[in-house]
Amino acid sequence: MEEQATSAFKWPITIYYEDTDAGGVVYHSNYLKFFERARTELLRMLGISQFTLLEQEIGFVVRHMDIDYIHGATLDQQLNVITTISSLKKASIIFCQELVNLDGKVLCKTNVKVACVNITKMKPQAIPSSIMLELTRVS
Repeated sequence: MEEQATSAFKWPITIYYEDTDAGGVVYHSNYLKFFERARTELLRMLGISQFTLLEQEIGFVVRHMDIDYIHGATLDQQLNVITTISSLKKASIIFCQELVNLDGKVLCKTNVKVACVNITKMKPQAIPSSIMLELTRVS
């Protein structure tokens, strides 16, 4: 099943000193943290607990990521991570995410393919139907 994104989840962040390099610009790997946190909060908003999934030996792992650093974020900026689901398949999800400032300017964007796996076997498995139902509501 493949769906096109129709709604977006917005997660606010603030750039702290610890996020930046010596020049006061966000260090490149920290963008990955911002995007990861927004995906986690999207799942939490949908009532999907990653802790509960791990108890069931289910995990979501990043399979592939394309990232475009457009303009550096800087200390004390108030930003939003906008997350949509562009593809939802039996065992994978593609998230489109943008880090935007309060004026709507895109600073960084990514497409992230996440695979559902059995964490004991580290093998792909179908996304549970209850999760698939919640994800289709926002995609």
